[in-house]
Amino acid sequence: MRARPSPNIWNTPELYELENRAADPHGRITAAMRELGDWSGRTVLDVGCGTGFHLPLWAESAAQVVGVEPHPPLVSLAKRRTKRLGNVTVLTGMAESLPVPDASVDVVHARWAYFFGPGAEPGLRELDRVVRRGGTAFVIDNDPTRSTFGGWFRRGFPEVDPDAVERFWSMHGWQRRPIDMGWSFATREDLESVVRIELPPEAAEEALASHAGTEVDYAVNLWWRGF
Repeated sequence: MRARPSPNIWNTPELYELENRAADPHGRITAAMRELGDWSGRTVLDVGCGTGFHLPLWAESAAQVVGVEPHPPLVSLAKRRTKRLGNVTVLTGMAESLPVPDASVDVVHARWAYFFGPGAEPGLRELDRVVRRGGTAFVIDNDPTRSTFGGWFRRGFPEVDPDAVERFWSMHGWQRRPIDMGWSFATREDLESVVRIELPPEAAEEALASHAGTEVDYAVNLWWRGF
């Protein structure tokens, strides 16, 4: 079994770092997650944790944090980032075969790691195995139906059918919380670099030509399910 590549973070982790820093400047995703399934004193599993950007955030209040990432170079970066955090463990693994015991985690976070719903069934079955009763799982995904970035995404990836995605999650018992998170970059150069790793070349140049400044309104869906 092989992981589906994520060209943006796999090929240019330094630019993806800029994107992570720019995303959700007001912390709206984190606030919604805390409301729906607080992780204080609990065990958090971050599926597709990449370079470990969010692991320190969970570690501030969680009892234990486990990051799972399929791409070995990113695993190394995540381990380096969290080496001084005693309650964080980073493991190599895939969503379809999580390297954690049955009923061992309380809160699961997956951000742009489940590829828009359909096709994620094996990973969802693993969540049934590893999440304890009373736990909560979260999946953050793009919402192509609204916002400036949503329009860019829709033009760049017309094959993604938002209605099919919504049917998929609803069919599997998940609920949706729409969130306007936004992007706020330090410089125009940073914004341009990130847009070019997130969209196909023609769509990226069209988006940049139509948009001034360093901020972008950006809507996402927070899909969540209780166990």
